[in-house]
Amino acid sequence: MNVAVVTVGDELLAGDTANTNATWLCGELTDRGVDVRRVITLPDVVGDIARVVNEYRAEYDAVVITGGLGPTHDDLTMESVAAAFGREVAHDQAAEDWLVEHSGYAAADLDPGTTAIPRGADPLHNEVGVAPGCVLENVYVLPGVPTEMKAMFADVAENFSGPQRYVRQIAVDEPESHLVDRFDDLRERFDVAVGSYPGDHVRVKLSGTDRDAVDAAAAWLRERVDLLEE
Repeated sequence: MNVAVVTVGDELLAGDTANTNATWLCGELTDRGVDVRRVITLPDVVGDIARVVNEYRAEYDAVVITGGLGPTHDDLTMESVAAAFGREVAHDQAAEDWLVEHSGYAAADLDPGTTAIPRGADPLHNEVGVAPGCVLENVYVLPGVPTEMKAMFADVAENFSGPQRYVRQIAVDEPESHLVDRFDDLRERFDVAVGSYPGDHVRVKLSGTDRDAVDAAAAWLRERVDLLEE
């Protein structure tokens, strides 16, 4: 299953807010065997969001969007997703009924537009906030507030799955540039993905869907590198 993650917000692009949602979602999706192929951050601009959603929903099995939900002037994600599908945004009675029943709001207390989602979309209820998300075909629209996003993702997580991946990590006490030949040799011998991440030391990540192959690759590499002493 191939997925694209889209985060929306001028504050993310300005560096005012750390984009923890993208990191968290990529980790959750990867753990479920999903192949995350794109991560993009967009401004609060209807045309930009609609264009990317329209492109990605055709290219990937699913698109997960976070941010820009609610009734305020810069909450434009619902309008943008509706535009990508050639639909209108409309009040969703099921979303309002759920808020009144579960969140203690009276309908009259809700700001206009709070429960507006693309026409024909299925609402996703917000267990820890107010603004609902939605699902429209293969596009999942979630809040930008991390606690709200995580709770809402839990309700749809079972829709995201793929082959189980096995991971082994090796701490190497050599410069990354010195490992290139051994990585090439490893890739020729084993059907695994190889990632290397420099820092105080080089962290090598081996992953694949065949546990025996990953274990064999890890054993092979450990015998041919200087391991970091713990």
